[in-house]
Amino acid sequence: MPRWKKILYALLTAGAVTVCVWLLLYFIQKPDTCADGVERTGGECVGVNGAGYDFGTPEIHDVSRAIARENKRIDGQPHVTVAVMLPLQSDRAALRRQMLSDLQGAYLGQRQANEGEGEPPRIRLVLANPGRAYKQQQKVVDTLLRMADSPKDRLRAVTGFNLSLDDTREAVKRLTEHKVPVLASRISGDEIANEDQTDGTAELRFPGLARLIPTNHDAAQALANFSGERGRENRRTVLVYDKRSDAYNESLAKAFSGIDEKGPPGPAAMPFESPAIDEAGSTGNQFTQTANNICDSGAGTIYFAGRTLHLRIFALKLAQVDCQNRHYTIVSGSDAASLRQDMTEKDWQQLRGADGKAKVTVQYAAPAHPDAWSTGLAGWKREWRAHHDREPTKAELPQYLTEPKAALDTLKKRIGTTREEGIDLGSAPNLEDSRTMLVYDGLITIGKALHQAQEGGAGAVPSREDVGAQWSLLQSRHRVRGTSGLICLTSSGNAYDKPVAVVQLDPGRGGRGKLKFVGLGWPTGREQPKNCVIPSRVP
Repeated sequence: MPRWKKILYALLTAGAVTVCVWLLLYFIQKPDTCADGVERTGGECVGVNGAGYDFGTPEIHDVSRAIARENKRIDGQPHVTVAVMLPLQSDRAALRRQMLSDLQGAYLGQRQANEGEGEPPRIRLVLANPGRAYKQQQKVVDTLLRMADSPKDRLRAVTGFNLSLDDTREAVKRLTEHKVPVLASRISGDEIANEDQTDGTAELRFPGLARLIPTNHDAAQALANFSGERGRENRRTVLVYDKRSDAYNESLAKAFSGIDEKGPPGPAAMPFESPAIDEAGSTGNQFTQTANNICDSGAGTIYFAGRTLHLRIFALKLAQVDCQNRHYTIVSGSDAASLRQDMTEKDWQQLRGADGKAKVTVQYAAPAHPDAWSTGLAGWKREWRAHHDREPTKAELPQYLTEPKAALDTLKKRIGTTREEGIDLGSAPNLEDSRTMLVYDGLITIGKALHQAQEGGAGAVPSREDVGAQWSLLQSRHRVRGTSGLICLTSSGNAYDKPVAVVQLDPGRGGRGKLKFVGLGWPTGREQPKNCVIPSRVP
């Protein structure tokens, strides 16, 4: 064989081997794609998608498709992208129902922002799944930062954020460091917040962050100020807290510890330790011992700083202790808003004694409740008539009740319109857990900030810096009339004197227990001022 042919064959063989090796490496290293923009890592589908992908969670399939249809509808109009960052996969049915409520609120808020008052830009919504407990948030934040820089995507805000965790804080920190505005709908931990100074200025640990609900500190103050069930001064109290590292648990325990109790001193705080936010571990055994100690202590009110899963276990263990027919009231924070979804009929039965009376009731500071405004307004009118012997005029009605009620009516109308249009959201939105209301409020708040930040006339796309600068201007005349209450943001981006809905889970005498709105609690001890004008010295 001629030499040149040997050389040619050798080159061809080497080339074929190189191609084979390249192809092998390509297929080995090729990411396992769940959908466009979403990769399978660690058994989860993590990433960003606005084309209707449901992340393998059947409960959110229909609402994800509804969001995709709205995105397609506004595609030819001036628009920006807003991301909803939430864990979107779980083995627990209760958590999947929570995801549905969150995304229903996102869709309804997107529609309201796109079709309500004001000019474009419209909102294109994408879903960002950071994995369980935000553990894979880093790669999702990488994607969102690229979208913020992209002239095509024009990401202008990230909302959602439903868990106060260290990884949540890292995600918020990195986004805001890159000047991406963040509007947190449901995080209550004090560690993921800018700090208001008493002179009205702010310490911006997260420049560009705004929050819709009170911090745990403010929620605890609102509970302490509430004059209903918590008004009994002759009861001993005790703090039960989870010592696992968790920003929500830590700040709630600190807030409860700071309440100035007027009754007799109770026993020392009683810790427990859970393995994870959604794992029970040995907490049942720990709670059995804790419940016995509480029985011997004489305490009747328990402040519980822990997650919903562990709150349920604790309440059931407390009900099992035979303690001279004593009735206990457990007081907890905003995470308890999902407790009712976890309760079975058997659980409710356990919370009742043999005589059918409640052995344990749970009271918590919900960030919103659909009965708050109508119930509050009815009570206000009764008191007015008692003092004035006449009906109040429309101008005399308190706007801190009437404006949120009108906003809630608008949301209910939007739900009805969606149903009439034949748009399937998976199931009828459940407003009682407050999730739909809060995420909806987040989207209409972003919508207002976008419209106010426009440059160059209607339809212009504002920069992300301009959007973030709007947070502290959303007060007074520019307050947001939210379904969860008036949203007036301080210079640090915190909602000023935002009320909490004090809600009670009552086992009743049979069947499934009831969720009852008890009243409104205010962090400052009184309702927001007229027109939500924030005073120069923020308490």
